[in-house]
Amino acid sequence: MGWFWSEATPAIAAPVAPHPMPTSSDAVPPPSCPMHKPKAVEADIKASSLQACPYTPPDKTTRDSGPRSATISKLNPLNWMPTNLSNEAAPNQNYKLPLEREQSTIPKGDGSGNWEYPSPQQMYNALLRKGYNDTPVDGIEPMVAVHNFLNEGTWAEIMEWERRFGRGLMQGWRECARGEAGTKYSAAGEMDWTDKDLPAPQLARFTGRPGELSPRARMLQAAGWLFPSHFESEPPFDRHDWFVQRKQPDGSVKEVRYVIDYYSGPPESDGMPVFFLDVRPAVDTPAAAAARTMRWAREVWYQGTGAQLREQKTQSSNS
Repeated sequence: MGWFWSEATPAIAAPVAPHPMPTSSDAVPPPSCPMHKPKAVEADIKASSLQACPYTPPDKTTRDSGPRSATISKLNPLNWMPTNLSNEAAPNQNYKLPLEREQSTIPKGDGSGNWEYPSPQQMYNALLRKGYNDTPVDGIEPMVAVHNFLNEGTWAEIMEWERRFGRGLMQGWRECARGEAGTKYSAAGEMDWTDKDLPAPQLARFTGRPGELSPRARMLQAAGWLFPSHFESEPPFDRHDWFVQRKQPDGSVKEVRYVIDYYSGPPESDGMPVFFLDVRPAVDTPAAAAARTMRWAREVWYQGTGAQLREQKTQSSNS
């Protein structure tokens, strides 16, 4: 997950997300985000005016084929990936893929517009470059649709955290009064930032860490082994850390790291794939730990005291 691209001079267009889920029942992502595959296959890529996505650790297996300065000059400093990736058909490719890129609703950290997703052709070329030579070319379009959908959902979940706690813990306490029933932004709901009093958050960069289980993923996996009837033991198929710029009321900017675990669930009866996102701020500061505890505790209190049932009865009596 999490492939973003941008133009050197991006055109600002109206948001096109949220993205519909693909209609193909075989629309499933690779086992982990392929751009984080540890072993790369070197290939000659024709230049284009594209930039790669926010951040990925450098590939330690890449051979140093020239002077260090020349090698580094070809890499995007945000993700240590090639700055140029071809949008042309691969050799021996017998299926034509779309070349158009879709603009996300996720603002870039430098304020120059929104991140753009790769075209299906670029996605295919990136997969080949990373060694996924057995990827069926006719499965790329639904893969891109799932990829874009999950990234938009991830950003919506981050916006909800920012809406609640972007003004501090006291405001977050008030915003969490109705538990999860008070959610405004979510993967299944609103995705357009409408808070005029608080600047929208921006995505600066991210890192893919598919081989590293987060502490919470480890705990859930252990719970699945101990209590299989209540918890799933399947680990997430991918993990990302997103670095978000939070513009605070005093005008300062704070960088907040979010941890995202991506899970797949049993498909729907019609074959549609099901995914679950576990999005939360990393426990890097006492404030982040307090925010996570506060949101969980307020939800437990809201449910445990029957507040939701009372609200439903009140709404029924007034209707």
